[in-house]
Amino acid sequence: MTSQIVFAIFLLITLGLFSYTTWNYYRIFRLTKPAFPIKNLGKRFRVTLNVAFAQSKMFRKPLSGILHALVFWGFMVIFIGSVEMVIDGLLGIERSLRFMGWFYDLAMASGDVFALLVTISILIFLGRRVFIRVKRFEGEEMQKKSHWDAKLALTMILLLMITLLGINTSYVAYQTANNLEIYGIYPISYYLSDFMAALDPNVMYLHHEVHWWGHILLIFAFANILPYSKHFHVFMSIPNVFLSQLEPLGKLTNMDSVTREVKLMLNPETAFAASDAPPDRFGVLDVEDISWKNYLDSLACTECGRCTSVCPASITGKKLSPRKIIMDVRGRMREKSTGLLKEGKAFSDNKSLLRNYVSTEEIWACTTCNACATECPVNINHPGIIIDMRRYLVMEEGNAPGEIKAMFSNIENNGAPWQYSPEDRLLWAGEAD
Repeated sequence: MTSQIVFAIFLLITLGLFSYTTWNYYRIFRLTKPAFPIKNLGKRFRVTLNVAFAQSKMFRKPLSGILHALVFWGFMVIFIGSVEMVIDGLLGIERSLRFMGWFYDLAMASGDVFALLVTISILIFLGRRVFIRVKRFEGEEMQKKSHWDAKLALTMILLLMITLLGINTSYVAYQTANNLEIYGIYPISYYLSDFMAALDPNVMYLHHEVHWWGHILLIFAFANILPYSKHFHVFMSIPNVFLSQLEPLGKLTNMDSVTREVKLMLNPETAFAASDAPPDRFGVLDVEDISWKNYLDSLACTECGRCTSVCPASITGKKLSPRKIIMDVRGRMREKSTGLLKEGKAFSDNKSLLRNYVSTEEIWACTTCNACATECPVNINHPGIIIDMRRYLVMEEGNAPGEIKAMFSNIENNGAPWQYSPEDRLLWAGEAD
């Protein structure tokens, strides 16, 4: 009974902290602007199954893709065992889901095998981060905090797998030593239990309790650490893929603020009407101008660097990293959201996302080729936020590179991007046979 009370206290603390974090994120999302209507649910489910669950984009880098997929699938399978542990802890029973019969056997066997596979994968990932300098893990935006954040998360996952194998191994050993029925099938732990065969059953039981409590408390801690780390994508990647852009990459959406202003001007009743309310800002200057999808993208970012590694501007030495842009959105929102929540959208700290975080040089270096968005394993739309910051520069400040200003002038004067008058546009046809 005491252990149930202790477990319930830890569970309530975990749920309380997680609820507080969730509420804070909800309040921040309310600061953002609408993005697009969520339609075509059937297509969205198909995209989610393909990109998120089947991990299709990850396999473009076969070795790391396979290892990451094993970790992802392993977590999905092991989640069943985690639910069972919560039920066991609250009710004070053992293997509460055993009534599920053959499905329980399959779930426990899969979880046991995946625990080993995930352990091996995580050891490889840790070794790669400690001993191998992977170019796409480096960059101006990848500070020491990011690297330690990744190592901490990988270490916690490794401990979760070790304690899970410890639970199963000591359970099999204890049940065998006492001639008790073993619920579930444990292919890996069955062989590992041989190493515990010489131990006293009481020691086996102690091993089981230590690993059981270690595992569940790690889960509780991990759930509340993730929302403040780059590994928040564990929670956010699937929703982000489900809510990703379904239109072809590169399609530019109309700006609601522009459409609204044009309609007001075309309406005789409102065209000359005086209004004290200032028009909405065109484009994105700071985080209060971004859409909820822009912010969701930033939370789902895994910082894997696949986007930057294929960016032609970055490859050729330009000052642009698509990963940095997305990380800057997240960092700036984290910095400014406290003031926005307290004082509203009138709050200013005399800084902005554009210029203080993202320079105009970065913005104009983008070729909008969408290689970054194509490569991203969680369907982040990097060019979308870049285009919106360009829109602010052009429409609010009239600020653009000279070549683009010349093109604007040609369009205004000649009806085309070229510096020839409309009357001369067909002169080339006279020279053709």
